Parts: sequence; structure tokens; C-alpha cells
Amino acid sequence: MDFLVRIDGSRVYELPVEERNAIVEKEHTHAHELHAAGVLKYIWRQPGQRANVGIWSAADADALEAVLAGLPIRPYAEIEVSALATHPLTLEFAAAQA
Repeated sequence: MDFLVRIDGSRVYELPVEERNAIVEKEHTHAHELHAAGVLKYIWRQPGQRANVGIWSAADADALEAVLAGLPIRPYAEIEVSALATHPLTLEFAAAQA
């Protein structure tokens, strides 16, 4: 199941520089692990904000919640999640490319 996830991590920038840098580095490494595992499919930065949006994949909402709870930045982040369903045009576009 795919989800649109928006993460605003701006509160981490209120921390002392060394603590913030350590969390951001852990988050960066963890993101690579999530991508390799097929959980974090795509991610985009939102210009002018300390936020990002991405397409995440998990078996269900509970599985996604477990992943999000494990993010190093989680204590300092506001997270919004929207479940996604396949649009019929997506299937048509895929068929046209095949």
C-alpha cells in the first residue's frame, strides 16, 4: 500500500548544532536504508521549507506507523499521512508504455 507522507522537521533546528547534526546524519543514513528496503520510494524537498514529501510503501497503516515511529527525527517532526489508491489512468499510462 502506498502513502503520501509529508514530514516537517523544522523543530530539529532548534536543537544545539552538534545534537541537530547527529540527528540529521542518522536520518540521512536511515533514509537510505528505507529506500533500499523499498519503503521510501520517492522523496522531494519543499522549497523554502524544512519539509519534504514522499511516496512511502508499507503493508498497511500500522506497518507505516511503526516505520515512522522509528525515524531518528520523529520526536522533532510533524508528520501528515494520506493513503493512496491507484487511479485508473495510472493503469492506462502503464499499458501505453508497455
